[in-house]
Amino acid sequence: AMPFSAVPTHFRVVVGGRAVWANCVWDAFGVAAALDADVSFVTPCPASGVPISAGVRLGVPFADAGAVAHVGVPAPRWWDDIGET
Repeated sequence: AMPFSAVPTHFRVVVGGRAVWANCVWDAFGVAAALDADVSFVTPCPASGVPISAGVRLGVPFADAGAVAHVGVPAPRWWDDIGET
């Protein structure tokens, strides 16, 4: 069930000393909202492969300086083709 993934992905999210998987950066941040908890994750930049650290602490999202989460499909169209989104 979203925002969790049933299989390993590039988004291994650490929450409360446990690790869960998310399908994308949006879902990785969504784990914090779903569990009302602090989370952290490290994922490779899709362009360079450089690891990027991010998460949520005390309800505030954070990420490495200069990191940008890009969602290439407008939110109203996410479910048109969730595999592409």
